[in-house]
Amino acid sequence: MILRPIFVLLAAAALAACSEVSSNPPAGDGGAPPEVVAAARDWPLPGRDYRNSRATFDTRIDSTTIASLAQAWKVDLPGVGGYGNASTTPLVLGDTVYVQDLTSVTRAIDLATGAVRWKTPAWGPTIGPNGVAVGWGKVFANKGTDRVNALDLATGAEVWERPISRTQTDGVDIQPQVWDEKVYVSSVPVSLDGIYVGGDRGTLYALSQADGSTRWSFDTVDSPDLWGNPEVNSGGGAWFPPSIDVSSGRMFWGIANPAPFPGTAAFPNGSSRPGPNLYTESTVSIDARTGELQWYNQAIPHDIFDHDMILTMVVDAKVGGRPRTIVVGTGKMGRVYGYDRESGELLWSTPVGRHENDELTALAGPTVVFPGTFGGVITPPAHADGVVYCAVINAPSTYFPNRPGYFGSDIGTNDGQVVAIDASTGAILWDVFVPGDPFGGATVVNDLVLTGTFQGQILALDRATGRTAWTWEAPGGINGWPAVARDTLLWPIGLSSPAQLVALRLP
Repeated sequence: MILRPIFVLLAAAALAACSEVSSNPPAGDGGAPPEVVAAARDWPLPGRDYRNSRATFDTRIDSTTIASLAQAWKVDLPGVGGYGNASTTPLVLGDTVYVQDLTSVTRAIDLATGAVRWKTPAWGPTIGPNGVAVGWGKVFANKGTDRVNALDLATGAEVWERPISRTQTDGVDIQPQVWDEKVYVSSVPVSLDGIYVGGDRGTLYALSQADGSTRWSFDTVDSPDLWGNPEVNSGGGAWFPPSIDVSSGRMFWGIANPAPFPGTAAFPNGSSRPGPNLYTESTVSIDARTGELQWYNQAIPHDIFDHDMILTMVVDAKVGGRPRTIVVGTGKMGRVYGYDRESGELLWSTPVGRHENDELTALAGPTVVFPGTFGGVITPPAHADGVVYCAVINAPSTYFPNRPGYFGSDIGTNDGQVVAIDASTGAILWDVFVPGDPFGGATVVNDLVLTGTFQGQILALDRATGRTAWTWEAPGGINGWPAVARDTLLWPIGLSSPAQLVALRLP
């Protein structure tokens, strides 16, 4: 469906304003890698820019042209996981696409033809998400379930390798971020060797891009004895790359949940970990150069439902009629929060999607909770022109007070939603249902916002109204997030057989 001319004019106005995206990756000593600066009009970072906007106006793809997209090429990503073999954002720098699958194979692909220029061995499966970052002549990637490595940008040869896990059961499941001669990653208390094992605690790391040595680290559990019971408790860590306010050197991380959740037979309802369990379920501001904590704001004290705070963005807004840069945080709790960039003060909080029993602090018996473990805003949102766009999963979980409820929700039982929120006030501008579970996140492309579903459909919605403007039936289910460069839309299709990276291009 083609949108009315007024919406085309809106897209043209946005392009003329250049939004906040094109100028974001800065040059300068100790800042963005030269490759990121040179490819600023492509998709050089996981969120396209350091603000994690996931927005582009540097393409001809819009509501008037998107129906002309056709498959230009595909690259198979062989491998099998519980939720597909591609849970990442591909990067595009110049004429090359870089992508990692969940068997830890990284590929460099010719953007024009889809020819694979080089690929690494399959260094081992991981739960995901994972992915790559590019800078200083290297590609940085996850290596299996517990390591990070650097590859030569031209050949894929390994330059260095760094174990991240503190214990055998810690893991690393994050797409790296790069800035200030550092590679930013995190461990989580989850891996193929163990899930929320007592004593595991997520740690943020800033690694030297040159050799992988630790420049600083930050313990996301603010308790030396893991809230009083290290034999049982675990938690923290980050699953998604931070946003960075490059003007101040502040970086913003979403910190994940505490465990066990909801509880165990001996310690029901999280009673093994009394108190708020800082810094879990928090947005934290950290000095990117030193690792010093600047502020935190905890969304859910003592969470018992795995309602991770996992995603952050830096957004220009107007608060009280005055221009103001804010930090937006969201996650599996199905709420979107606006914070003051300098102090962390909560400015607004907006619920999205379906909510049921999620504000309980204790359970009496088996209880259905919306959003569940795989619900809420579990994949990256987008923002442009002061509006935040979130894809919402309405999948419930049934929890018991005296047993762990690790992983899994009733996917496919309820339609999801895409929601547009005014970043200045938190007001919902529009809210539409989409068929299936939109695990494909949100991506702004001119006058459109794109998402993809676990059931295998890509949708383009009108940014002004949420009305569906275009759909495309993918060759399999989607659990990854796209990149857009020039006239090409690149989307990982993780649940096709085999998984694949598909390039759709304008003629």
